[in-house]
Amino acid sequence: MFVKICGLREPEHVEAAVEAGADAIGLVMTASPRRVTPSRAAELAALAPSHVLTVGVFMGEPVEEVRQAAQAAGVGAVQLHGRHPHTDFTALKDLGLTLVRAVAADADLRTGAFDEDLLIVDAPRAGAGEPWDWTAVRGRPSGNWLLAGGLDPGNVRQAIEAARPWGVDVSSGVEVARGVKDSALIRSFLRAARS
Repeated sequence: MFVKICGLREPEHVEAAVEAGADAIGLVMTASPRRVTPSRAAELAALAPSHVLTVGVFMGEPVEEVRQAAQAAGVGAVQLHGRHPHTDFTALKDLGLTLVRAVAADADLRTGAFDEDLLIVDAPRAGAGEPWDWTAVRGRPSGNWLLAGGLDPGNVRQAIEAARPWGVDVSSGVEVARGVKDSALIRSFLRAARS
């Protein structure tokens, strides 16, 4: 089970995610309580070993802004969240980074349909931390896709059984307050997702 811990802002939480076996960490560079600057994202990304995918997360920014921020941060992947057109992904292909498309369940759920490498299927209200009907996507997404939205250490196993994803992505479910991660919750989420 591929596991991404998203919205990290502090070195100790990057270290906790890496030590617990996360496959990817998300660094949010868009309007959010979890937002970090490209320079802060670069500091955090540098703490992750090469086998951990560092993902710059964007939502609605112009492609040129995404390109500059991703390059400044030195991340290994760019995640475009929401209704970005196919042309945005095509325009970023030359960066040579892993491209991630994050959408709600009513979008095209074929991984690669927009030239992306990974697909994230999220809750209708992204970032709200609200569980949703995970069974609604079972058997629909194709390729390497991650389930997101309302996951936490207590329900991730149930969500995996309901949707059968290739991976999972968590942010608010490992927080003690909005935007404030907890190392113990990160570790327990990884244990639960892999059990």
